[in-house]
Amino acid sequence: MNITARSDEFFMKQALLEARKAASRDEVPVGAVIVSNGQIIARGHNLTETLNDATAHAEMQAFTAAANHIGGKYLKECTLYVTVEPCPMCAAASLWVQLGEIVFGAADPKRGYSTISGNLLHPKTKVRGGVLADECGNLMSEFFRKKR
Repeated sequence: MNITARSDEFFMKQALLEARKAASRDEVPVGAVIVSNGQIIARGHNLTETLNDATAHAEMQAFTAAANHIGGKYLKECTLYVTVEPCPMCAAASLWVQLGEIVFGAADPKRGYSTISGNLLHPKTKVRGGVLADECGNLMSEFFRKKR
């Protein structure tokens, strides 16, 4: 088995655990983990309702935790695993932290950063999508189905 594929799946499952924490708080179920040197150094999930803060997305929570962990604002050697394609705000934040790589689960054709521009990311940031896309997408769909 390809170690990268196994790692991608493992880390995305960790992001899914974070997304489920968000759902349990009646938050939109997006979860994120940040990995450096094969280790999770930060976790985050949506807290916009809990904190009454529209910017408290999973990625933003994880960026702050990772920066605190490494003691610096740049995450050049880090990979963000996030259950849904980042929104434009989170993509732009990834530029400012100079994130090394983004791996996302489900695409977001309505609010994902790619609907505006791929130029929101740092030029050196690598992006891969579709890791456990069905599982990530189903979690979002089920959450919104229950809301209707």
